[in-house]
Amino acid sequence: MKVSKVLSTISRRDLFKLTGRYGISSVVMGAAGLTGAITLPNIAKAAESTYEKRFAKEPKHMLKLGAAGFNAQNLLIERAGVIQFALDLEERTDGEIRVEFIGDNQICGQLSCAEKAQLGVIDMYSASTQNSAGSTPYLNVLDYAYMFRNRADQYHFLYSPESMDLLRNPLEERHGLKFLFSHCELRGLQMGNSFADKPLVSSITELAGTKNRVTGTQLGRIAMELMDLNPVPVAWEETLDALRTGLIDGAETWASAVAYANMSPAVTQSVDLRFFCGTEHTGMNASVFDAMEGYLQDAIMESAYLAQVHVQAANEAALVNTVGFSDPVMPGTIFDENDVKPAFLTDEARREAEEMCSPEFQPAAWEEWRERINGWAGGRDTYQEIYDLVRNGNDHTLAENVEPRRWWKSA
Repeated sequence: MKVSKVLSTISRRDLFKLTGRYGISSVVMGAAGLTGAITLPNIAKAAESTYEKRFAKEPKHMLKLGAAGFNAQNLLIERAGVIQFALDLEERTDGEIRVEFIGDNQICGQLSCAEKAQLGVIDMYSASTQNSAGSTPYLNVLDYAYMFRNRADQYHFLYSPESMDLLRNPLEERHGLKFLFSHCELRGLQMGNSFADKPLVSSITELAGTKNRVTGTQLGRIAMELMDLNPVPVAWEETLDALRTGLIDGAETWASAVAYANMSPAVTQSVDLRFFCGTEHTGMNASVFDAMEGYLQDAIMESAYLAQVHVQAANEAALVNTVGFSDPVMPGTIFDENDVKPAFLTDEARREAEEMCSPEFQPAAWEEWRERINGWAGGRDTYQEIYDLVRNGNDHTLAENVEPRRWWKSA
């Protein structure tokens, strides 16, 4: 059964009955572990088994995890690792930590999950760093245009001990959030119906003057303005309708986001611009982490490490085999079924875009935000240090070949 049709044979009424009996988390975690046919009896059996295992003992800590619009079905498309993290953490701690997984925007959305974790409404959260940047502006540190060349650069940075001082520690000190792990893609332009009959985009100049959705990231707007892409703030939950109605010509996001959010029917070209991060991260309230016993803190970090390694391998495979973000597009993938055409730019075409918008070539446009972020990082030149880090000691162009490291331990 194709991933896009997983759970489609199960009625909402039956799923509601299951969640009423076993709880949302047990149903989601049980469904996530299925490898055979996705049927109601199989999901019920998996949910019951998961429930019995999870509730065999009273936990020391109950942690509420708000996972924006994610569920067991779409996490098989964008492999963000949230459920794998929760399952491993419960098993690793022998049930001393129990995680209540709440997705499908039931407790928080892309723009609010990080903020609700800061406020203590939830303990853990999963959402993109760009959408979270509205309430946690230090996350803009990931969004300098063309700081990362490819997904290998992104994973290399997240695994590096240097990410502690350049990303994780300032985020915790300023915003009270602990950055655990993240999926990695780079943002492009997802063009709607107005590009259906046009040749594949081959240059950023062909998109000049179009109106495009932008996320909550302040730095993303800078890059888009420099490339004449007319950024229009649109909430993630409203982006599909905006594309369908022609309110916008395109949206800046990444390929698997188009696929998991059922946006593919409204997208005709997925332009691989790679101009800044698309990072669907999972984090937690730092004070909740600090209140844990030391061995449970260690368990959280080890489960985060396992999830990061899982995401690195699983999402690279899903991009080709599930999403269809490849040349040629694989038959039976979501892009194939919806006639979404990936437009992979040449190195020269991406260099053209980079020279139009990156801090290296357009420093004045970035000066104000760069100074602000550097101040939050204790005076470090965040852009230059990350830029240099991912180009020195990282020989890989394939993300799956980047060596995993426990980033919180010394090099």
